[in-house]
Amino acid sequence: MKEYVIDADGMSEKELNRSIKEQAASHDKLIIDNPESKHNICAGLSEDVEIEINGSAGYFVGTMVNGPKIHINGNAGWFAGDNMTKGELIIEGTAGDGAGQGIYGGTVIVKGNTGSRTGEIMKGGTVIIGGNSGFMTGLLMMGGKLIILGDVTDDVGESIMRGSIFVLGDVKSLGKNAAMDKITPDDQKELKEILTKYGFELTDNDYSNFKKIVNIQ
Repeated sequence: MKEYVIDADGMSEKELNRSIKEQAASHDKLIIDNPESKHNICAGLSEDVEIEINGSAGYFVGTMVNGPKIHINGNAGWFAGDNMTKGELIIEGTAGDGAGQGIYGGTVIVKGNTGSRTGEIMKGGTVIIGGNSGFMTGLLMMGGKLIILGDVTDDVGESIMRGSIFVLGDVKSLGKNAAMDKITPDDQKELKEILTKYGFELTDNDYSNFKKIVNIQ
């Protein structure tokens, strides 16, 4: 595997992304040190390359990517993975509002808590939150799977059209157009396959206790 290390210390956002795109064309893995919470890291990247970010990222990390696997050993700001079409974004820490906003495909994983509007207007793909999520989780959701292992606050699934929201913890309130549906054995099997793949260890009882939120039929 061909690796390349980018020291982002002192780089502007444009300089960092230019370097990422240049090196991604000829390497299998890029390691970004000292990201210093810069915004728009990896924006628009379309190479099938592994990216390891050693530190926290700012707003719009992984926005509009199509292919890369990005792993952040830290936190992320607002709109992580925004409008992803293909790829993977794993955040070991927490993320701000709008994690997984508008994704068409791929997977966004936040191991910790997220802010509000997680999975907003997502059209496909999968978003997994290992902790809690804020208000209007799944706002205007149009497709895909949104999985929350912790609690969610007010107005879950506000104006949801399609797709499914699965919550293991407590749901404070549902938004307009949202309703609780019965979780099926097929749902539980699929959840287990997805979560086990990414290292989440749940019991069979946990899988049977997921709440499923969908559009009111």
